[in-house]
Amino acid sequence: MFRQPLLAAALVLGCLSAACAGPLPPLRAPAPFADLHQAAAQAKPIMIVNDKGGNVMAAVQRRARLESSGRPVEIRGYCRSACTLYLTMANACLGPKATVGFHAPRLPGTRIIPPLVDQIMAAHYRGGILRKWNDEWRHKLEMTKLSARQVKALDPQIRLCPR
Repeated sequence: MFRQPLLAAALVLGCLSAACAGPLPPLRAPAPFADLHQAAAQAKPIMIVNDKGGNVMAAVQRRARLESSGRPVEIRGYCRSACTLYLTMANACLGPKATVGFHAPRLPGTRIIPPLVDQIMAAHYRGGILRKWNDEWRHKLEMTKLSARQVKALDPQIRLCPR
């Protein structure tokens, strides 16, 4: 329950001396946890290069793993279809020379747009990308290709990677 044994003992036993009369110190994460988080953020980036997408639910699961890793993620080359779900991760950046492609989800080998999958994808977009998705791309089977700068113009929160 408590990560600081001395603080836990003081709370359980109550203050037994005048030294305990003041406010209790704030709880802080123990150094090893803070060090792990900092080390993950400074670790070698996870590279997503030339990702043509694929199964949307698999991409949602991968996104969760990438986010929870704490490591930086760099999206480079082309990023199409389900790969676009990674663009809005807080720990991701988009290569300045990347090409991003949006199109309606479809059942493999068909032109059938499955129900709800477009809404799952929309949940990972924001700003101008979300507006374009809802107005155009979620209905369009042909790929709409954008440069990294065009993507950033639609969603200014997307970070471009250095070089």
